[in-house]
Amino acid sequence: MTQNIRKLDHGRETYAVKYGEFVMKRPLPNMSEQECAKWLAKQHNTKDTIDAIVAVGNPTYYIPSMHYINDMEYSVLEERAPGARLTRELFRTLSKRQQIEIIDGIAGFLVDMNELKPVQPEIQHKITDEIKFDKLTRFVETKMSTSFQRHETAYMARICNEISQFVYPTRNAWSHGDLNPTNVFYDASTSTLSFIDFAEAGYNFIYRDIFASLEMELGIYKKVYEKYLALHDKSKYPMPGMKNTLLPNIMKYRMMIILLKRLMKSADDIHPNTTSERGIKNNIRKISDIRNIISQIQRLEQTFKTR
Repeated sequence: MTQNIRKLDHGRETYAVKYGEFVMKRPLPNMSEQECAKWLAKQHNTKDTIDAIVAVGNPTYYIPSMHYINDMEYSVLEERAPGARLTRELFRTLSKRQQIEIIDGIAGFLVDMNELKPVQPEIQHKITDEIKFDKLTRFVETKMSTSFQRHETAYMARICNEISQFVYPTRNAWSHGDLNPTNVFYDASTSTLSFIDFAEAGYNFIYRDIFASLEMELGIYKKVYEKYLALHDKSKYPMPGMKNTLLPNIMKYRMMIILLKRLMKSADDIHPNTTSERGIKNNIRKISDIRNIISQIQRLEQTFKTR
């Protein structure tokens, strides 16, 4: 009998069952055999990445081990990360020494990931290629005015125009690919920083992990990058220094992309023609979420104006 997905602790493709210090992961029960096969291949790639990063032996962070993969039963047994998810709230409760250790650990992890495989040649990258930019502009130009004030719509139109013109030099490097607070744990009692969920690991533009939602949420993106510069092997690939005039815009627009992805997700959930009480409440909540994101974009702009 197929299990009820709503009763499972699950993500997009995987559900998990916890057993003390371990967690058993399986593909969602409604997935086809072909989807399960792809899921299994991703687990093997994940284990390869975990084994490679563990072999670096950096003591500033910890990678929970993947004990085994059962191909016949489509199951994976992993060690659970100690501590709690590294949220902004947790980070603020920590001592200055612990915060510095976390910054050093994140930077060390980023460098080690990037240097696991050869970094690719530099290219010119248009940052709006990372989002469905046409969809964003359609929302701003044709739908936003029905739920937002004129000055809000005008502001987002300006942001879209500015970000559409931003092109910068970057390169592909081996990366975690999904560095956010849900995939990073910290045990304050032992000062253990752990990274999990390497399912999206692969070649990505090098700043994707460096200026990711993790560093943005914790407010440590500049400090992490400074430490990254001090640690990485400059003979393998150059990175712009803190005084490079392009770097502030790279930081600003990379984090703006994160916020715009969240805005688009909320915009997709707005249904203007709904008449149900539930639908109306949902619209009110999503509009509030978008207003909060706009405020974050404004604060981000203000931060870089004062630099």
